[in-house]
Amino acid sequence: MQDFRKLKVWEKSHHLTLEVYKVTKSFPKEELYGLTSQLRRSCASIPANIAEGCCRSGDVEFVRFLQISAASASETDYHLLLSRDLGYLNEAVYQRISLELVEVRQMLSSLINKIRSKTTSQKLIAKS
Repeated sequence: MQDFRKLKVWEKSHHLTLEVYKVTKSFPKEELYGLTSQLRRSCASIPANIAEGCCRSGDVEFVRFLQISAASASETDYHLLLSRDLGYLNEAVYQRISLELVEVRQMLSSLINKIRSKTTSQKLIAKS
């Protein structure tokens, strides 16, 4: 078990979630239970699943939660695009947050690959 707070990807995804909460404060009130809620929940799911995965037993389970985080990042990506297209986010804010999201997605992918690589190496050593 590791402390999720020490993972850079958790830190960046937490920061991203805080940003999403800030920018969605200005969304129309009629979207509070619609797009605002969906965007906040999908974004908060990214660091939440990283945190949950850290306390699971073994790398296979941890990778599964990282994959769930990556799926939530894709969902967040769509909600951001929709928010921009509906005029709730201006282009500059959309671009800034999207770049942060791309970085988080790349970090998740790298961490997943690193853990899988380590697991594969351990299996090969165990077979020898």
